[in-house]
Amino acid sequence: MSTKFLHPERYATSAALYQRALEIIPGGVNSTARAAFSGWLPHPLFVDHGNGSRVIDVDGNEYLDYLLGLGPALLGHRPAAVTNAVAARIRDTGTVFAMPTSLEVDLAQAIVNAVPSVETVRVVNTGTEGVLYALRLARTFTGRRKVVRFEGQYHGFSDGIYWSKHPELSEAGDDARPVAVVQGPGVPPEMGDALIIAQWNDLAMVEEIFAEFGDDIAAVITEPIMCNTGCILPRPGYLEGLREVTSRYGALLIFDEVITGFRIALGGAQSTYGVTPDLTVMAKGLGGGYPVAALGGRRDVMDLASDGRVSIAGTYSGNAIAVSAALATLEHLSTDASYETLYRRSNRLREGLNTMIRDKAVAGSVVGVGPVFQVWFADAEIHNYRDAVRHARPDLFRIWWEEMLDRGVLFHPGHLENLFVSFAHDDRDIDETLERADESFDAVSRRSGAFA
Repeated sequence: MSTKFLHPERYATSAALYQRALEIIPGGVNSTARAAFSGWLPHPLFVDHGNGSRVIDVDGNEYLDYLLGLGPALLGHRPAAVTNAVAARIRDTGTVFAMPTSLEVDLAQAIVNAVPSVETVRVVNTGTEGVLYALRLARTFTGRRKVVRFEGQYHGFSDGIYWSKHPELSEAGDDARPVAVVQGPGVPPEMGDALIIAQWNDLAMVEEIFAEFGDDIAAVITEPIMCNTGCILPRPGYLEGLREVTSRYGALLIFDEVITGFRIALGGAQSTYGVTPDLTVMAKGLGGGYPVAALGGRRDVMDLASDGRVSIAGTYSGNAIAVSAALATLEHLSTDASYETLYRRSNRLREGLNTMIRDKAVAGSVVGVGPVFQVWFADAEIHNYRDAVRHARPDLFRIWWEEMLDRGVLFHPGHLENLFVSFAHDDRDIDETLERADESFDAVSRRSGAFA
């Protein structure tokens, strides 16, 4: 697989900054997702600024941005409504008080109004925190210990759930009964005993697990659309089946809508699919580019935090910057933003790419819902993580990424990530992207000989 840029001289300033960063920042970056070993080879790009649907790197290269900060820039970069609300809040009020403000009540009401499953809600700082607290609530509410999670999904980096994201299949057990594989060292191995690993989109496997362990299963946690192994849609009836089996056995259903929340619809993927979980974790689309998250759900479950039986804490939780950003974002999504227009543009992009793939006899497809999708170079349909390992071609995706980057289109170089469309992308952006993609698919053919 290629590990170089097509024209490294275009990224010379980023390369120099990366060398400086390596001396004082482990790995040269502040998140694993930005590291060279996560796909940003030979080095990550350093950003100078972003505006709307575009970002400009430190070398002056401009890109149509479909990375969008891995999802948070739902409204594009520096959306005026959010920027102005945050600036005014800092100027007129302050930032952190460790005391409640009236805006927190307004934000909670806005989330309750938007998300079908949420009766009460707590604001936290990150999706990782939201998941940690959701699992704590579920175990306390049910009095049970085990949690079912699915291979290939990512629910944050806390020790109790940082397992089986992208395991080596040689270590992950057979297809019929996967085993928990820790994501990395430093996590006590006994923590995996509280997890049961299943393959996504396999309802029969979930039924078998509940038949064996149902009395000790506190919750099933899942993304309603699998967005951490590319983009994999739920099979018809799958989410409904998870809802039925968890209810039948008295376990909770937790939706991790960190990626899909407010992006797929104002009410999240749960409103699109009509399936109501017991708890929902929301984050990236909530803040309009600012760091904020929330955990909400059934009142009787969330009430475990009312008297401190389950502690949901954090000095920065509900800080004025995060709350004002989230409230401005939800106000904009509720009144000014058009999901219909977002879907029209997103669908035109996705369908245009799929048409190119068919016309050029590429083995693959573009899979997604509205403004989140992935381009799969694969010789079979992808329904779960093991399908992706066995059938997807990261080498072809890397070539396509290099060609698109060279033509000024940015997204994550990893084939197990996603492309995101924002409300800031306009019809001209979609036209330009399709034109550049057409050229890039041809370049993949020339460089690889993989398709005619």
